[in-house]
Amino acid sequence: QVQLVESGGGLVQAGGSLSLSCADSGRTCSRCVMGWFRQAPGKDREFVGGINWTGSRLKYSDSVKGRFTTSRDNAKSTVYLQMNSLKPEDTAIYYCAQDRVPGRLGVPIAEDEYEYWGQGTQVTVSS
Repeated sequence: QVQLVESGGGLVQAGGSLSLSCADSGRTCSRCVMGWFRQAPGKDREFVGGINWTGSRLKYSDSVKGRFTTSRDNAKSTVYLQMNSLKPEDTAIYYCAQDRVPGRLGVPIAEDEYEYWGQGTQVTVSS
């Protein structure tokens, strides 16, 4: 049973930092790409970043490139999203998601490539 649990969201001032974690409590797929998505009020959910199972491939959206970094610890079945230089437009609910294809080397950006999703954690950036 896959269960992804995010933590680390909260309220921060613009320019600040937050770190999100996503733990796969079922330890079901150490070879799966893990992605991060976000959904702001009134907007569609969008890809933020992702990492393949070896950590050799990383992908980020243009809006967060250079500010956000994702990493993973397969021994802990946990993936992380370090968010620096936060802006008010980063305010959203952030979700982690697990790829439906084990062992994929590339990082997909489409939502339907991800099978399991966490419950989401709120990130609010004040100006």
